[in-house]
Amino acid sequence: MSDVASSTRHLIEVMGTVVTIDLFGDGDPDAAQRAVDRARDVLCDADRVFSTYKASSPVSRLRRGELSLGETPPQVADVLDLCQKAKTLTGGWFDPWSLPGGVDPTGYVKGWAAQGALDELRGLDVAGAIVNAAGDIASFGGPGPDQVFRTGIVRPDDPQRLAAVVELRDAIATSGESERGAHLYNPFTQHFAGAVASASVTGPDLGMCDAFATALSVGGHDVMALIHRVEGYEAMTLDASGAMRATPGFPFARDDLSDVRGDHAPAPR
Repeated sequence: MSDVASSTRHLIEVMGTVVTIDLFGDGDPDAAQRAVDRARDVLCDADRVFSTYKASSPVSRLRRGELSLGETPPQVADVLDLCQKAKTLTGGWFDPWSLPGGVDPTGYVKGWAAQGALDELRGLDVAGAIVNAAGDIASFGGPGPDQVFRTGIVRPDDPQRLAAVVELRDAIATSGESERGAHLYNPFTQHFAGAVASASVTGPDLGMCDAFATALSVGGHDVMALIHRVEGYEAMTLDASGAMRATPGFPFARDDLSDVRGDHAPAPR
């Protein structure tokens, strides 16, 4: 008999994508629905405030000079403070202020909002929960008692094959150009170009993972060494052929390493 808890899935269309919320366990369904509703409110509020595609959003108006930072909702200043921290930790490779058209914190916000949505689920009597925002994942617990979630990272040259299976420790973000083309902005060259085909970062906070993965995509392996110095975060890259490089503590599923190849960056913390 399986020890994996029963699961329920909720779909939320927001931020130009579909966010899925999976709950594992047989807790109170009414309490679960209330928590999911609160999580939805967090995501919708993030979209309302930060979307650069909505002309009326406070961030769009800030970018056009119609509002000062002090006139925007307080979460804008909070997120920009976190973006500044990420910029410092990545040596400037993550830089929302460098983007054409004015400051654009959306490279941090998707992960930040998903992490906030997950926080609304923590009081539930469940074995675990996952908030998946277009492949960027925040989680706690596991699919059953004493179990951990696992997720796959696809090869950039063949999306039908996995490059690695990862034990999901809190959060993981993946960035790259294999699906969306050249959309990652290099703040130093001021061109849209990536240094690696795919970059994944794990750690305790999805907002920071999101920012770090963006920086790693455009900055390459020099950024990997910077990420490795940040307590709790690990990084992995894939080139166009699927060749891999990772920090020593990247959480590969131990019993799935037979198909994992690549160099492990020895950068010290």
